[in-house]
Amino acid sequence: MNISPTNIISKGSLSIEQIVAVIRGVLEELNVPRTLHQPLFQGHEWEYLKDCIDTGWVSSVGSYVDRFERDLAEFTGAKRAVTVVNGTAALQIALKLAGVESGDEVLTPALTFVATANAVMYCGATPHFVDSEFRSLGLDSRKLADYLKDIAELTADGCRNRITSRRIRAVVPMHTFGHPVDMDPLVELCARWKIEIIEDAAEGLGSYYKGRHTGTIGHIGILSFNGNKIMTTGGGGALLFNDESEARMAKHITTTARLPHPWTYFHDQLGYNFRMPNLNAALGCAQLEQMPAFLSLKRNLAARYIEAFRDVPGIKFAVEPMFARSNYWLNALLLDEECADQRDSLLEQTNQQGIMTRPVWVLMQQLPMYKNCPRMDLEVAESLERRIVNIPSSAAPNAAAGEQRV
Repeated sequence: MNISPTNIISKGSLSIEQIVAVIRGVLEELNVPRTLHQPLFQGHEWEYLKDCIDTGWVSSVGSYVDRFERDLAEFTGAKRAVTVVNGTAALQIALKLAGVESGDEVLTPALTFVATANAVMYCGATPHFVDSEFRSLGLDSRKLADYLKDIAELTADGCRNRITSRRIRAVVPMHTFGHPVDMDPLVELCARWKIEIIEDAAEGLGSYYKGRHTGTIGHIGILSFNGNKIMTTGGGGALLFNDESEARMAKHITTTARLPHPWTYFHDQLGYNFRMPNLNAALGCAQLEQMPAFLSLKRNLAARYIEAFRDVPGIKFAVEPMFARSNYWLNALLLDEECADQRDSLLEQTNQQGIMTRPVWVLMQQLPMYKNCPRMDLEVAESLERRIVNIPSSAAPNAAAGEQRV
């Protein structure tokens, strides 16, 4: 079903009872769970997992790991995929391979899941928080361009923050709820300032920017397969590469940097035990086979929400930007600014009635470990934080859904 952006004009004050009734009506009509997102297992999951157990290949090596990496590369259009234990580990390795070092700064959206900033800190670098845009809910490259003119300069070793004297090595656009960031102006901006792009596509599997899969546009991209994602390996993540040599290095350092040998354990550099177990990869192979069906179900649910909320006053449904095709991983309502003070009442009433909703993440600069990090004006991110409410987004019919509550 084709979904295009719709501007919804507020027609009055917010009616929480009406919103609850609309959400309940859509969920009952499509027979989908009231939880935010839960996995759907209706393919070869049992068969592939049993094969791992029957053959004894359950841990960090096995045929399903290799197969899942090949399948991911084919699905996304990346030259190579490397699987790891989770999306945060993938992001940490991507930043390391992009040359992020201790003492550097990395530009990240303030409106993101905490793992984006944590991965920067794991590299010894400092997150530098930037604003988002209303259109995609993601990083605003045009506002960032004006900001860099004010605070940055090009030096022999790249872009440097004139205020902190630290090198700005990379930027991490995060594709919020599966809606792609406008990447073309960001690519042009980063080329001008010699800043590497690491795409946080943890929520973006199955989303496309102008026909290109998210995670394949920047230097390196990452994915997440947590239990609440559009497909799951239980826990897991992956790096997406367009450079074969970088992919080989990623595989090496995420498998403890051990040199291949029949019996000797020799490690030639600092490595990480970030390997994805064969059991998880087997689950991933079965799930990835069903991605076209998952995406169809997700877009159908989003289309039904768009229709149902079209004439509801005080609120609008967040839709994909014109330049993108979103997986609609996690659906979001955006309250009108004058109705923002009713957000918590909406959250309370929906959850009391068994409909799982949540606010967006607390902005990164409001967390104690990040309160002193550099940041630009965050007017849009602050507005979005006040107004976003995530609503049930499972694609699975109730009878087929897993029991995990996420």
